[in-house]
Amino acid sequence: MYPTISDLLFDFTGIYIPLPIQTFGFFVAMAFLAAAWTLSLELKRKEKEGLLSPIMEQPEVVKPASGMDYALSALIGFVLGFKVLFLILHYQQFVDDPQSVLLNAEGNLAGGFIGAMLAIYFKYRDNKTQLATPTQTAPIKVHPYQLVGNITMVAAAGGLLGAKIFHNLENIDDFFRDPWNSLISFMGLTMYGGLIVGGAAVIWYGNKKKIHWRHLIDAAAPGLMLSYGIGRIGCQMSGDGDWGINNTSPKPEWMSFLPDWTWAFNYPHNVISEGIAIAGCEGRHCYELAVPVFPTPLYEATVCIGLFFVLWGFRKKINIPGMMFSVYLIMNGMERFFIEKIRVNTLYHFGGYGITQAEIISVCLFLLGLYGIWYFNKNKNVLTPSTK
Repeated sequence: MYPTISDLLFDFTGIYIPLPIQTFGFFVAMAFLAAAWTLSLELKRKEKEGLLSPIMEQPEVVKPASGMDYALSALIGFVLGFKVLFLILHYQQFVDDPQSVLLNAEGNLAGGFIGAMLAIYFKYRDNKTQLATPTQTAPIKVHPYQLVGNITMVAAAGGLLGAKIFHNLENIDDFFRDPWNSLISFMGLTMYGGLIVGGAAVIWYGNKKKIHWRHLIDAAAPGLMLSYGIGRIGCQMSGDGDWGINNTSPKPEWMSFLPDWTWAFNYPHNVISEGIAIAGCEGRHCYELAVPVFPTPLYEATVCIGLFFVLWGFRKKINIPGMMFSVYLIMNGMERFFIEKIRVNTLYHFGGYGITQAEIISVCLFLLGLYGIWYFNKNKNVLTPSTK
């Protein structure tokens, strides 16, 4: 396993480069970038086909910066300088535990003062330049694909918030035992929490920018599947605990051409230090599972990236707005429901039967997808040219 990108680079090159980048966080970032890229392509295509139109926005009127503007800039500059100079002077500590170093109260006062002064200067310079530039009063044309950066930021904020909330609800005992670390840790993210809260945030933003929600969710559907698959690569490579149940069965004959770890894996050097100590290993991540388990992140990554290509392949053939996203919900629900059968998760008990949070939500999404196919097909003529 590779808890950090430095571990990954060292394994491939033999050179250790101390970088404060966790493997799981790196792949989460790659997942968002992949989703943004596919969304941009789809929004461009839909606009080219006449399904979406640019919006006209009134340019903001530039005003002289107020004292509050300068104070806010100074505060932001102070915080950045306070942390950045500390990180430079304590770089190895930052590499060893980036989350704690970033979120604790330690910093450098001199760096904070320098950062505040620079922020005030840049605010003054930028405001002076803007005031000297002729004011544009004509409305500006903004294409939907030009908003992908903002949409990605909204999705990231809402998605990470939802992922943490749902994870802590699923592991409420761990949350009450250590609330702060449960909140700040980049480990422990529930995919469905991110999908629900992040999706709602994106629809809200799209509606605000007059992008019809049906076209927006359709454009996002393939990228959602791809980003989930990429995220699961991060889970597999870091060993973040999202693995399967114990697996001591012999590898099936039909998998004989694959490495043994694709069937049963001990996750050595996993990022959460779970299991038993590895003999002769020194450092922070020197544990492996005592009993091999199903490498479910590998299975999910493979299936979901494959399903992305399926969705991407027939996206142009679906002409009913909302249908693509409904198909995505069905695929997503089925994939997650069946993987839960061999995956470690907290069980909720109803009438003597145990069921996981993901199983409950996956069934709901599957049914919602079926309902969506019926509903959108029934209302396929609702979107007139004036309401696209």
